[in-house]
Amino acid sequence: MAAVPPGAASGAPAYATAWRFTAPAVEITVPRIRHAVRDLLERQGVPVPDDTAQGLLVILSELVTNAVRHAALLSPEVGVEVALGERWVRVAVEDDHPYRPTALEADEDRTGGRGLLLVREITREAGGAYDVEHTAGGGKVVWAALPLTPVPHALTSPRSPRSAP
Repeated sequence: MAAVPPGAASGAPAYATAWRFTAPAVEITVPRIRHAVRDLLERQGVPVPDDTAQGLLVILSELVTNAVRHAALLSPEVGVEVALGERWVRVAVEDDHPYRPTALEADEDRTGGRGLLLVREITREAGGAYDVEHTAGGGKVVWAALPLTPVPHALTSPRSPRSAP
């Protein structure tokens, strides 16, 4: 069962529309998928604010890059899904590798390895959610969902207390 973003009604489908496609797990796939998803959102008239769209595309690029770099040996193709709900847009990247990635903390001596940290921060700042789920075939799906309506920064910042409704 797919995870439901915060605020979605339980028992109701989380997303009304979804687009799915596969691509080879090679480096050139990263910009091609990013451009294809950007064009898809524009063509379909998805009401995604510019900041949200940019964050979503960065997240998508990071997730596809991780799949290409770390899973290609066991997964020659990656699956991509863009799902749209009344209040959320979700991107998901699926591969056949069983390893469950985790966000590494920033290390000034490393030049890489910060992709999921970036995904986590963009998602948190937007008031969204992300997770990694195992597939029935033994692989994984890494997804992130962002709200279509921006959440006021003070409500999502760990430095600020949540405002009472």
